Amino acid sequence: MSENKYRKVRIKRGPKGWGGPLIIEPKPGRDLIYSVTGGGIHPVAQRIAELTGGRPFDGFKSKAAFEEIAVAVIDCGGTARIGVYPMKKVPTVDIYPTSPSGPLFRFITEKVFVSGVRPEDIELIEE
Repeated sequence: MSENKYRKVRIKRGPKGWGGPLIIEPKPGRDLIYSVTGGGIHPVAQRIAELTGGRPFDGFKSKAAFEEIAVAVIDCGGTARIGVYPMKKVPTVDIYPTSPSGPLFRFITEKVFVSGVRPEDIELIEE
């Protein structure tokens, strides 16, 4: 196996989105592309996994430790998941064009959160 099988991606905000861009590069032990959108792996999470070499993971069917998550893909327009992952310092991608809100809004910063993301808002960083 090569020394680094993972690749970096840049995830920018989509139309009417907020935050970012995020640079995501999975690492051994922290390579889950955690999809918490219901209905399996969301296309945004699938694209991130394909480009980075990270492992797509359905966060509704099973749980993983925050330390194992390279990025969380959520579909939250409310107050719960939108703040939980940023509070735990997990880079968070919301498919809805949301901005910081709710009781955990202080943890939602441009360095750890981006919203309104579509598959075409994710690009490989060539090195």
